[in-house]
Amino acid sequence: MDLQSNVLIPDFKSLKQLIKKKARQLGFSLVGVTTCEPPAHLNVYQNWIAAGYHGEMGWLATERAIKRRADPHEILKECQSILVLGMLYEQADNFRKRDDHGRIASYAIGKDYHDRIPPLLREIVRYIEEQVGEHVPNRVYTDTGSIMEREIAQRAGLGWIGKNTCLINPKEGSYFFLAEIFLGIALDADEPFLSDQCGSCTRCIEACPTSCILPNRTIDASRCISYLTIELKSEIPEELRALIGDWVFGCDVCQQVCPWNQPFSTYKKQSIFDGSTSASYPDLDESLSLTTEKFNRLFKGSAVKRTKRRGYLRNIAVAAGNQGSPNLVKSLVNAMQDPESLVRRHVAWALGQIGGDEALDVLRIAAQKETDEQVLDEINNALETCFERS
Repeated sequence: MDLQSNVLIPDFKSLKQLIKKKARQLGFSLVGVTTCEPPAHLNVYQNWIAAGYHGEMGWLATERAIKRRADPHEILKECQSILVLGMLYEQADNFRKRDDHGRIASYAIGKDYHDRIPPLLREIVRYIEEQVGEHVPNRVYTDTGSIMEREIAQRAGLGWIGKNTCLINPKEGSYFFLAEIFLGIALDADEPFLSDQCGSCTRCIEACPTSCILPNRTIDASRCISYLTIELKSEIPEELRALIGDWVFGCDVCQQVCPWNQPFSTYKKQSIFDGSTSASYPDLDESLSLTTEKFNRLFKGSAVKRTKRRGYLRNIAVAAGNQGSPNLVKSLVNAMQDPESLVRRHVAWALGQIGGDEALDVLRIAAQKETDEQVLDEINNALETCFERS
């Protein structure tokens, strides 16, 4: 059989069902198939890039990235079908704030899906090749490829794109990871999900702490807490710090308030990610003293490692400042000695937010010793904040 040409497997309907059965056995609750036709809404993506809503994620705006999103055949020239899969993850018990603790988004509790899902996708590919009796051209992705992932998933019948930009499935909500297998065989496409079931609901838009959700089902990523605490590698804009609240890695707010997720809020989903809900509330006091070695050990195999220690402690400092607890001053004082300028800048801001005699004394001493101009600017701003509140 020549898999390089547009040839259907003789019993392709049976093959598709076998593939779906295999995928479900591996833990994928959602499975659909779509064609390799170009996306219909590429212009929305291009306009989003042109508006600068991608922030500092420059890789999203490259010519190569846009070209590959415009045509799946740029990714796999032999592409005839795209298998789209969804794997559920458990909603963490992170709905409420806890004194002196931060919050981590549900998806990052437990093992990193970037590590867990790709081997399962490759297992599906091996299964397909066993069924057809020869090599099948393929590419596998989970949140890594230059593709219009949610549009492809909607086309495959997995759900609709909500106002919060998440893909929402009427039976499972939106707490799931997407993955794709581009295939060089033609499988019968599933019906697309055409119904917009958000209706007049605007809960996610109203609840977003930074007002980053836009009216056209896109987001201003440069204001999104997930972007600010994960993708942004530099200083968090001062005007957005207070809006981040106690989130130290990602944010679940727009999913927490979604009515389509409410039926599953107390339902423990079976997962391969081995999450612990206690890990969703990191202790701010302990986190401020994390060394590089401790950070790497604590988050080995976790998505949180993406921020690296400097980014994580930056986020921890912001959360500490927003908590405003005097209990955290001692740890913040120690963190003013951190070797990372980025960390010291945000620690200074946090001390200014908490205020009090001890914070004021430390900031005054730091102002005399600090040699980094950016840190010094933060210290002076923090001192002004302390004086204004005294």
